Amino acid sequence: MITLPIYSSGADSGRTYIVAPSKIIALGMNYRDHIAESDTVDVQGFNKDIPQEPVLFPKTPNVLIGAEQPIVIPAFARSYGFEDFRVDYEAELAFFVLDRCKDIEPDAAWQHIYGFTCFNDVSQRNIQNSDRSGWFRGKSFDTFGPIGPCVVRREDLADPGELKIECRLNGKTVQSSTTLYMIFTIPEILSFVSRNFTLEAGDLICTGTPSGVGPLQAGDVVEVEIEGIGILRNPVREE
Repeated sequence: MITLPIYSSGADSGRTYIVAPSKIIALGMNYRDHIAESDTVDVQGFNKDIPQEPVLFPKTPNVLIGAEQPIVIPAFARSYGFEDFRVDYEAELAFFVLDRCKDIEPDAAWQHIYGFTCFNDVSQRNIQNSDRSGWFRGKSFDTFGPIGPCVVRREDLADPGELKIECRLNGKTVQSSTTLYMIFTIPEILSFVSRNFTLEAGDLICTGTPSGVGPLQAGDVVEVEIEGIGILRNPVREE
């Protein structure tokens, strides 16, 4: 079980949040600069066209690990013998749903968000690119969803739509952007997802990554930092 400290100016201050989503819904292609690097990412369905609606895909709850826990490159994926084996980091802002909800209008979205955290949407690119069924399997290996280091309540984060987001690999900055550059805003994302699926309290929605994604190797240390939330740090190892 993963628990995260809650940063809040209200009654939740000092408590912990149990991370137990019934579902994890993630967005692809939600930053224009990430779309521009589609040639180097080289994944099926990923091109330079700006999406007309949010591009959704699932991750399964077994991906979740906390700060300082290792991202494990799976031996099973190695068994395919891919010539250019690649597992990537993707720094993202994520949020937890507050309550059971459906068909939420964008102007009512904020009242259905509990809080925000950092997320690393780790992706096995070879399988993501080759599976006929799409991105599901390459996104859902064990440990492929580091989360943390805390949850910041919605009312205690200055403006989730304008936060600096960075990823560092072995101390070197590899992603640097701001959530201001998301194609779909947080209210638009929650509204769209809730039109497709009934959301439950604790469900996790991940809002996409900016440009600069790249490969992880055993021995690496990857950090996701988001303004007002903190640093999510994880080592990487082979299974």
